[in-house]
Amino acid sequence: MAVGACYQTIGIFQSHSFHNNFNHHQKLQNNLLKFVTKDFININGLSSRGSYHPGQRNCGIIRSSASQTSLVDPVSSPSRSDTGETNKKSSEAALILIRHGESLWNEKNLFTGCVDVPLSKKGIDEAIEAGKRISSIPVDVIFTSALIRAQMTAMLAMTQHRRKKVPVFMHNESEQARAWSQVFSEDTKKQSIPVIASWQLNERMYGELQGLDKKETADRYGKEQVHVWRRSYDIPPPNGESLEMCAERAVAYFRDQIEPQLLSGKNVMIAAHGNSLRSIIMYLDKLTSQEVISLELSTGIPMLYILKEGRFIRRGSPAGPSEAGVYAYTRRLALYRQKLDEMFQ
Repeated sequence: MAVGACYQTIGIFQSHSFHNNFNHHQKLQNNLLKFVTKDFININGLSSRGSYHPGQRNCGIIRSSASQTSLVDPVSSPSRSDTGETNKKSSEAALILIRHGESLWNEKNLFTGCVDVPLSKKGIDEAIEAGKRISSIPVDVIFTSALIRAQMTAMLAMTQHRRKKVPVFMHNESEQARAWSQVFSEDTKKQSIPVIASWQLNERMYGELQGLDKKETADRYGKEQVHVWRRSYDIPPPNGESLEMCAERAVAYFRDQIEPQLLSGKNVMIAAHGNSLRSIIMYLDKLTSQEVISLELSTGIPMLYILKEGRFIRRGSPAGPSEAGVYAYTRRLALYRQKLDEMFQ
């Protein structure tokens, strides 16, 4: 019953952007991927418009207008100065990466790719456990893919956060969607976290393998061929994406839309997928194409990075223990945790 209620609750958050981009994925025939998208991030008066073009960077930052207030609460974040100068560049910001929990197709051992499949019961439990592991780390803005399993993971994880802020999806499909989803209470805005869903963070599109049983596919095409499709860097499955193609869109989006938020001092959580997150980690850790193909990310295990003085530093590993305090806290994060202890003791 609890699982059913969870599906019903989380389901209302699912973004329409995946469906709006379905025709894009159909254009992967002959392994040609055309990136044509416009992303609008409008947070009730906090707006940044960015258009993605390969090779072009547009580093828009969510900013506050004179008449409206940010959903980000500057008081709760350790990256803000005591004087409240929220526009001053911070010397440190936290980045949390979470691969979604087990999906129903993971459970059935099927290739999933960009098919929009929800979490399994185990995946729900993994997402909740992930939330416990990041419950004392500040989160100012959340990015997810357009797929429900990543969105469920983010929402369930945030139910465990000690700050008890409410994640609110930003709907930018149309002017009407933006108008109808506005929040008019300043107090409510301060207790909310903006959530931005983007198809660029979607899992790698597995083409004609999507929905096939992995064992049966290996029996049909041979284990070596399937291994090449799954683990090579630049060889895609039939009419699908290679890791290289996935990395092109995911890293471009990270650099254009997410990294500027971190540089401005905001603490960011990304809930996404194995291949889109491997692509981002390749960028953060400066991995080679050979190193990234051997990188394994466990479902529901958060990884923490700190952006400090323009450099990303990994503070927690997917292979870390499940106990609380797995991360090597910085002084700022320790002060934030101490503040939470004082607030909720």
